[in-house]
Amino acid sequence: MASVPRPEYPRPQFARPDWLCLNGEWQFEIDPGDSGLNRGLLDRELKGRVTVPFCPESELSGIGHTDFMHAVWYRRDVRIPYEWSGRNVLLHFQAVDYDATIWVNGTEVKRHRGGFTPITCELRGIVAPGEMATIVVRARDENRIAQPRGKQATTYAPQSAFYTRTTGIWQTVWMEPVPEVALRRPRLTPDVANGLIRLDQPLTNNRPGYHLRSALKDGDEVVATKSCRADLDLSPRLDLPVPPDHRRPWSPGDPHLYGIEIELLDADGEVVDRATSYTGLRSVGIDGKAVKINGEAVFQRLVLDQGYYPGGVMTAPTDEALVRDIELAMEAGFNGARLHQKVFEERFLYHADRLGYLVWGEFADWGSSGHGPVHDHQQPGITYAAQWLEVLERDYSHPSIIGWCPLNETAQTVHDRITALDDATRALFLATKAMDPSRPVLDTSGYAHRVPESDIYDSHDYIRDPIFEEGLESFRARHAGLPEDKPFINPDLSSAKAIIHQAPWSIPYRGQPYFLSEFGGFKWNPDAPIRSAEENQLDRTTGWGYGSDPLSEEDFYYRFGALCDVLLDNRGMFGYCYTQLTDIYPEENGIYYFDRRPKFDTARLSAIQRRPAAIEQVERGCLA
Repeated sequence: MASVPRPEYPRPQFARPDWLCLNGEWQFEIDPGDSGLNRGLLDRELKGRVTVPFCPESELSGIGHTDFMHAVWYRRDVRIPYEWSGRNVLLHFQAVDYDATIWVNGTEVKRHRGGFTPITCELRGIVAPGEMATIVVRARDENRIAQPRGKQATTYAPQSAFYTRTTGIWQTVWMEPVPEVALRRPRLTPDVANGLIRLDQPLTNNRPGYHLRSALKDGDEVVATKSCRADLDLSPRLDLPVPPDHRRPWSPGDPHLYGIEIELLDADGEVVDRATSYTGLRSVGIDGKAVKINGEAVFQRLVLDQGYYPGGVMTAPTDEALVRDIELAMEAGFNGARLHQKVFEERFLYHADRLGYLVWGEFADWGSSGHGPVHDHQQPGITYAAQWLEVLERDYSHPSIIGWCPLNETAQTVHDRITALDDATRALFLATKAMDPSRPVLDTSGYAHRVPESDIYDSHDYIRDPIFEEGLESFRARHAGLPEDKPFINPDLSSAKAIIHQAPWSIPYRGQPYFLSEFGGFKWNPDAPIRSAEENQLDRTTGWGYGSDPLSEEDFYYRFGALCDVLLDNRGMFGYCYTQLTDIYPEENGIYYFDRRPKFDTARLSAIQRRPAAIEQVERGCLA
């Protein structure tokens, strides 16, 4: 019997002991006209087979169909373990792209829109432990209309910065049993100033006499226990004090994690539900232009990570592949990443937590935010907000996440009046701050900044000049004014030349921490012809990068070092983000090839980025 793909527990920060992985072979059928419900696909066997959790566009799914699929269907029979008797059964889909309807034994149990966040179906009254459950899923994905899709191409083939699509199930499917009154996903907030971990524990219901009990563990040692009544509020709170001799703040250099045990007890003191979690004692603060972790400025050497994989598209082939991407970035001298235009698997964040890898959480807004290859004037609406709030709920408790950014490269010209994009940008910013006041929020990464209260300001700046030396001088000039509160601000997208002064369609800079959140992007492929900046701009269907190609590997090291030097020496900059970690389809501008083979001597790249004197100077300068 073939082994189950991606068999690891999919939700490490809220884990129960009993669960059943449903990855593996499912029945499958493409529904080109989205007429399957009328044609009886709900009630019959499907013609094909697919390997879940890989999307049907991927090779690992066993399908490899890369044309548009307006709808696809899945079917599988699962016998619910008899050992789960007396408990309700939850059916989880970690992600289904895009518009999912789920039936169990012919009864519709859930509808969900959004391709990046989990779906949970309660099966009480539909199927019981010991019985057979027939699960049917229809996933609609009208990819060429306005919907959050990230970097998924709206053309047949990948081109420019848009890649192979993902349709249907693309993350783990699983089941777990829970009691009638059960724990929901906890919210864990570290409080470094007071030396405690705050646990907000939502419940499905209240019952007289119920209590909540939690233990904080440092390794195998229980260092604090607390309990409270659970029959008064739907989300009781416990403050778990960390004893002074066990206070070890989470940081990139020391990613120390504490275990959390959570129990729900009935009126007789019997445990009715139990789960485990973890957290780190970590704060994120702002002091002038500095972003501080636990009160210390940390220069953020970030890399753009888009999370695509050969054979798996947006799904990592193995859990080890998730770990390896973090390790590869760290080997090259990066201490974190912008997780770009994709909501990554929860297990990626788990590994970032334990490895000390800084992460900026972002949504896959392209397709509905006023930027993308088609439907440029579509604006994000309530669907977008609902999906972003689901992201924040899922990922709130991860210590590796040090900032949020719901939008990327929103565009608004100087002639526009206030539009729905202004309202949506502000609404998303306020929703993020309401959901999570503990982290800084960037209103949008690059281009049209529209929220005056934004905690962070940034720009994107690629050298596109035909001659690199000329571009480097312009690059240096654009960022020289930052220490005097005169930063580079992205101009109108239609502008022929970059300008240094304030672009009229962005709100003014007001001294926030500032970083260059995209730069570099030089193509390097020693087996391909060297192309000019004009050739790269005109042809993005084959291997390309930003600006002119380096003339040699040594020329790449020179360019990488020259740009990093400008930013590391800038006393107003708190970090940067280099484009990008790996090649992806037509782009050949990664530090690594798409299959993760190294292109460069990563020790040299790390040495360029880790110049102690420059980094110390930046951190001192940010405090001024």
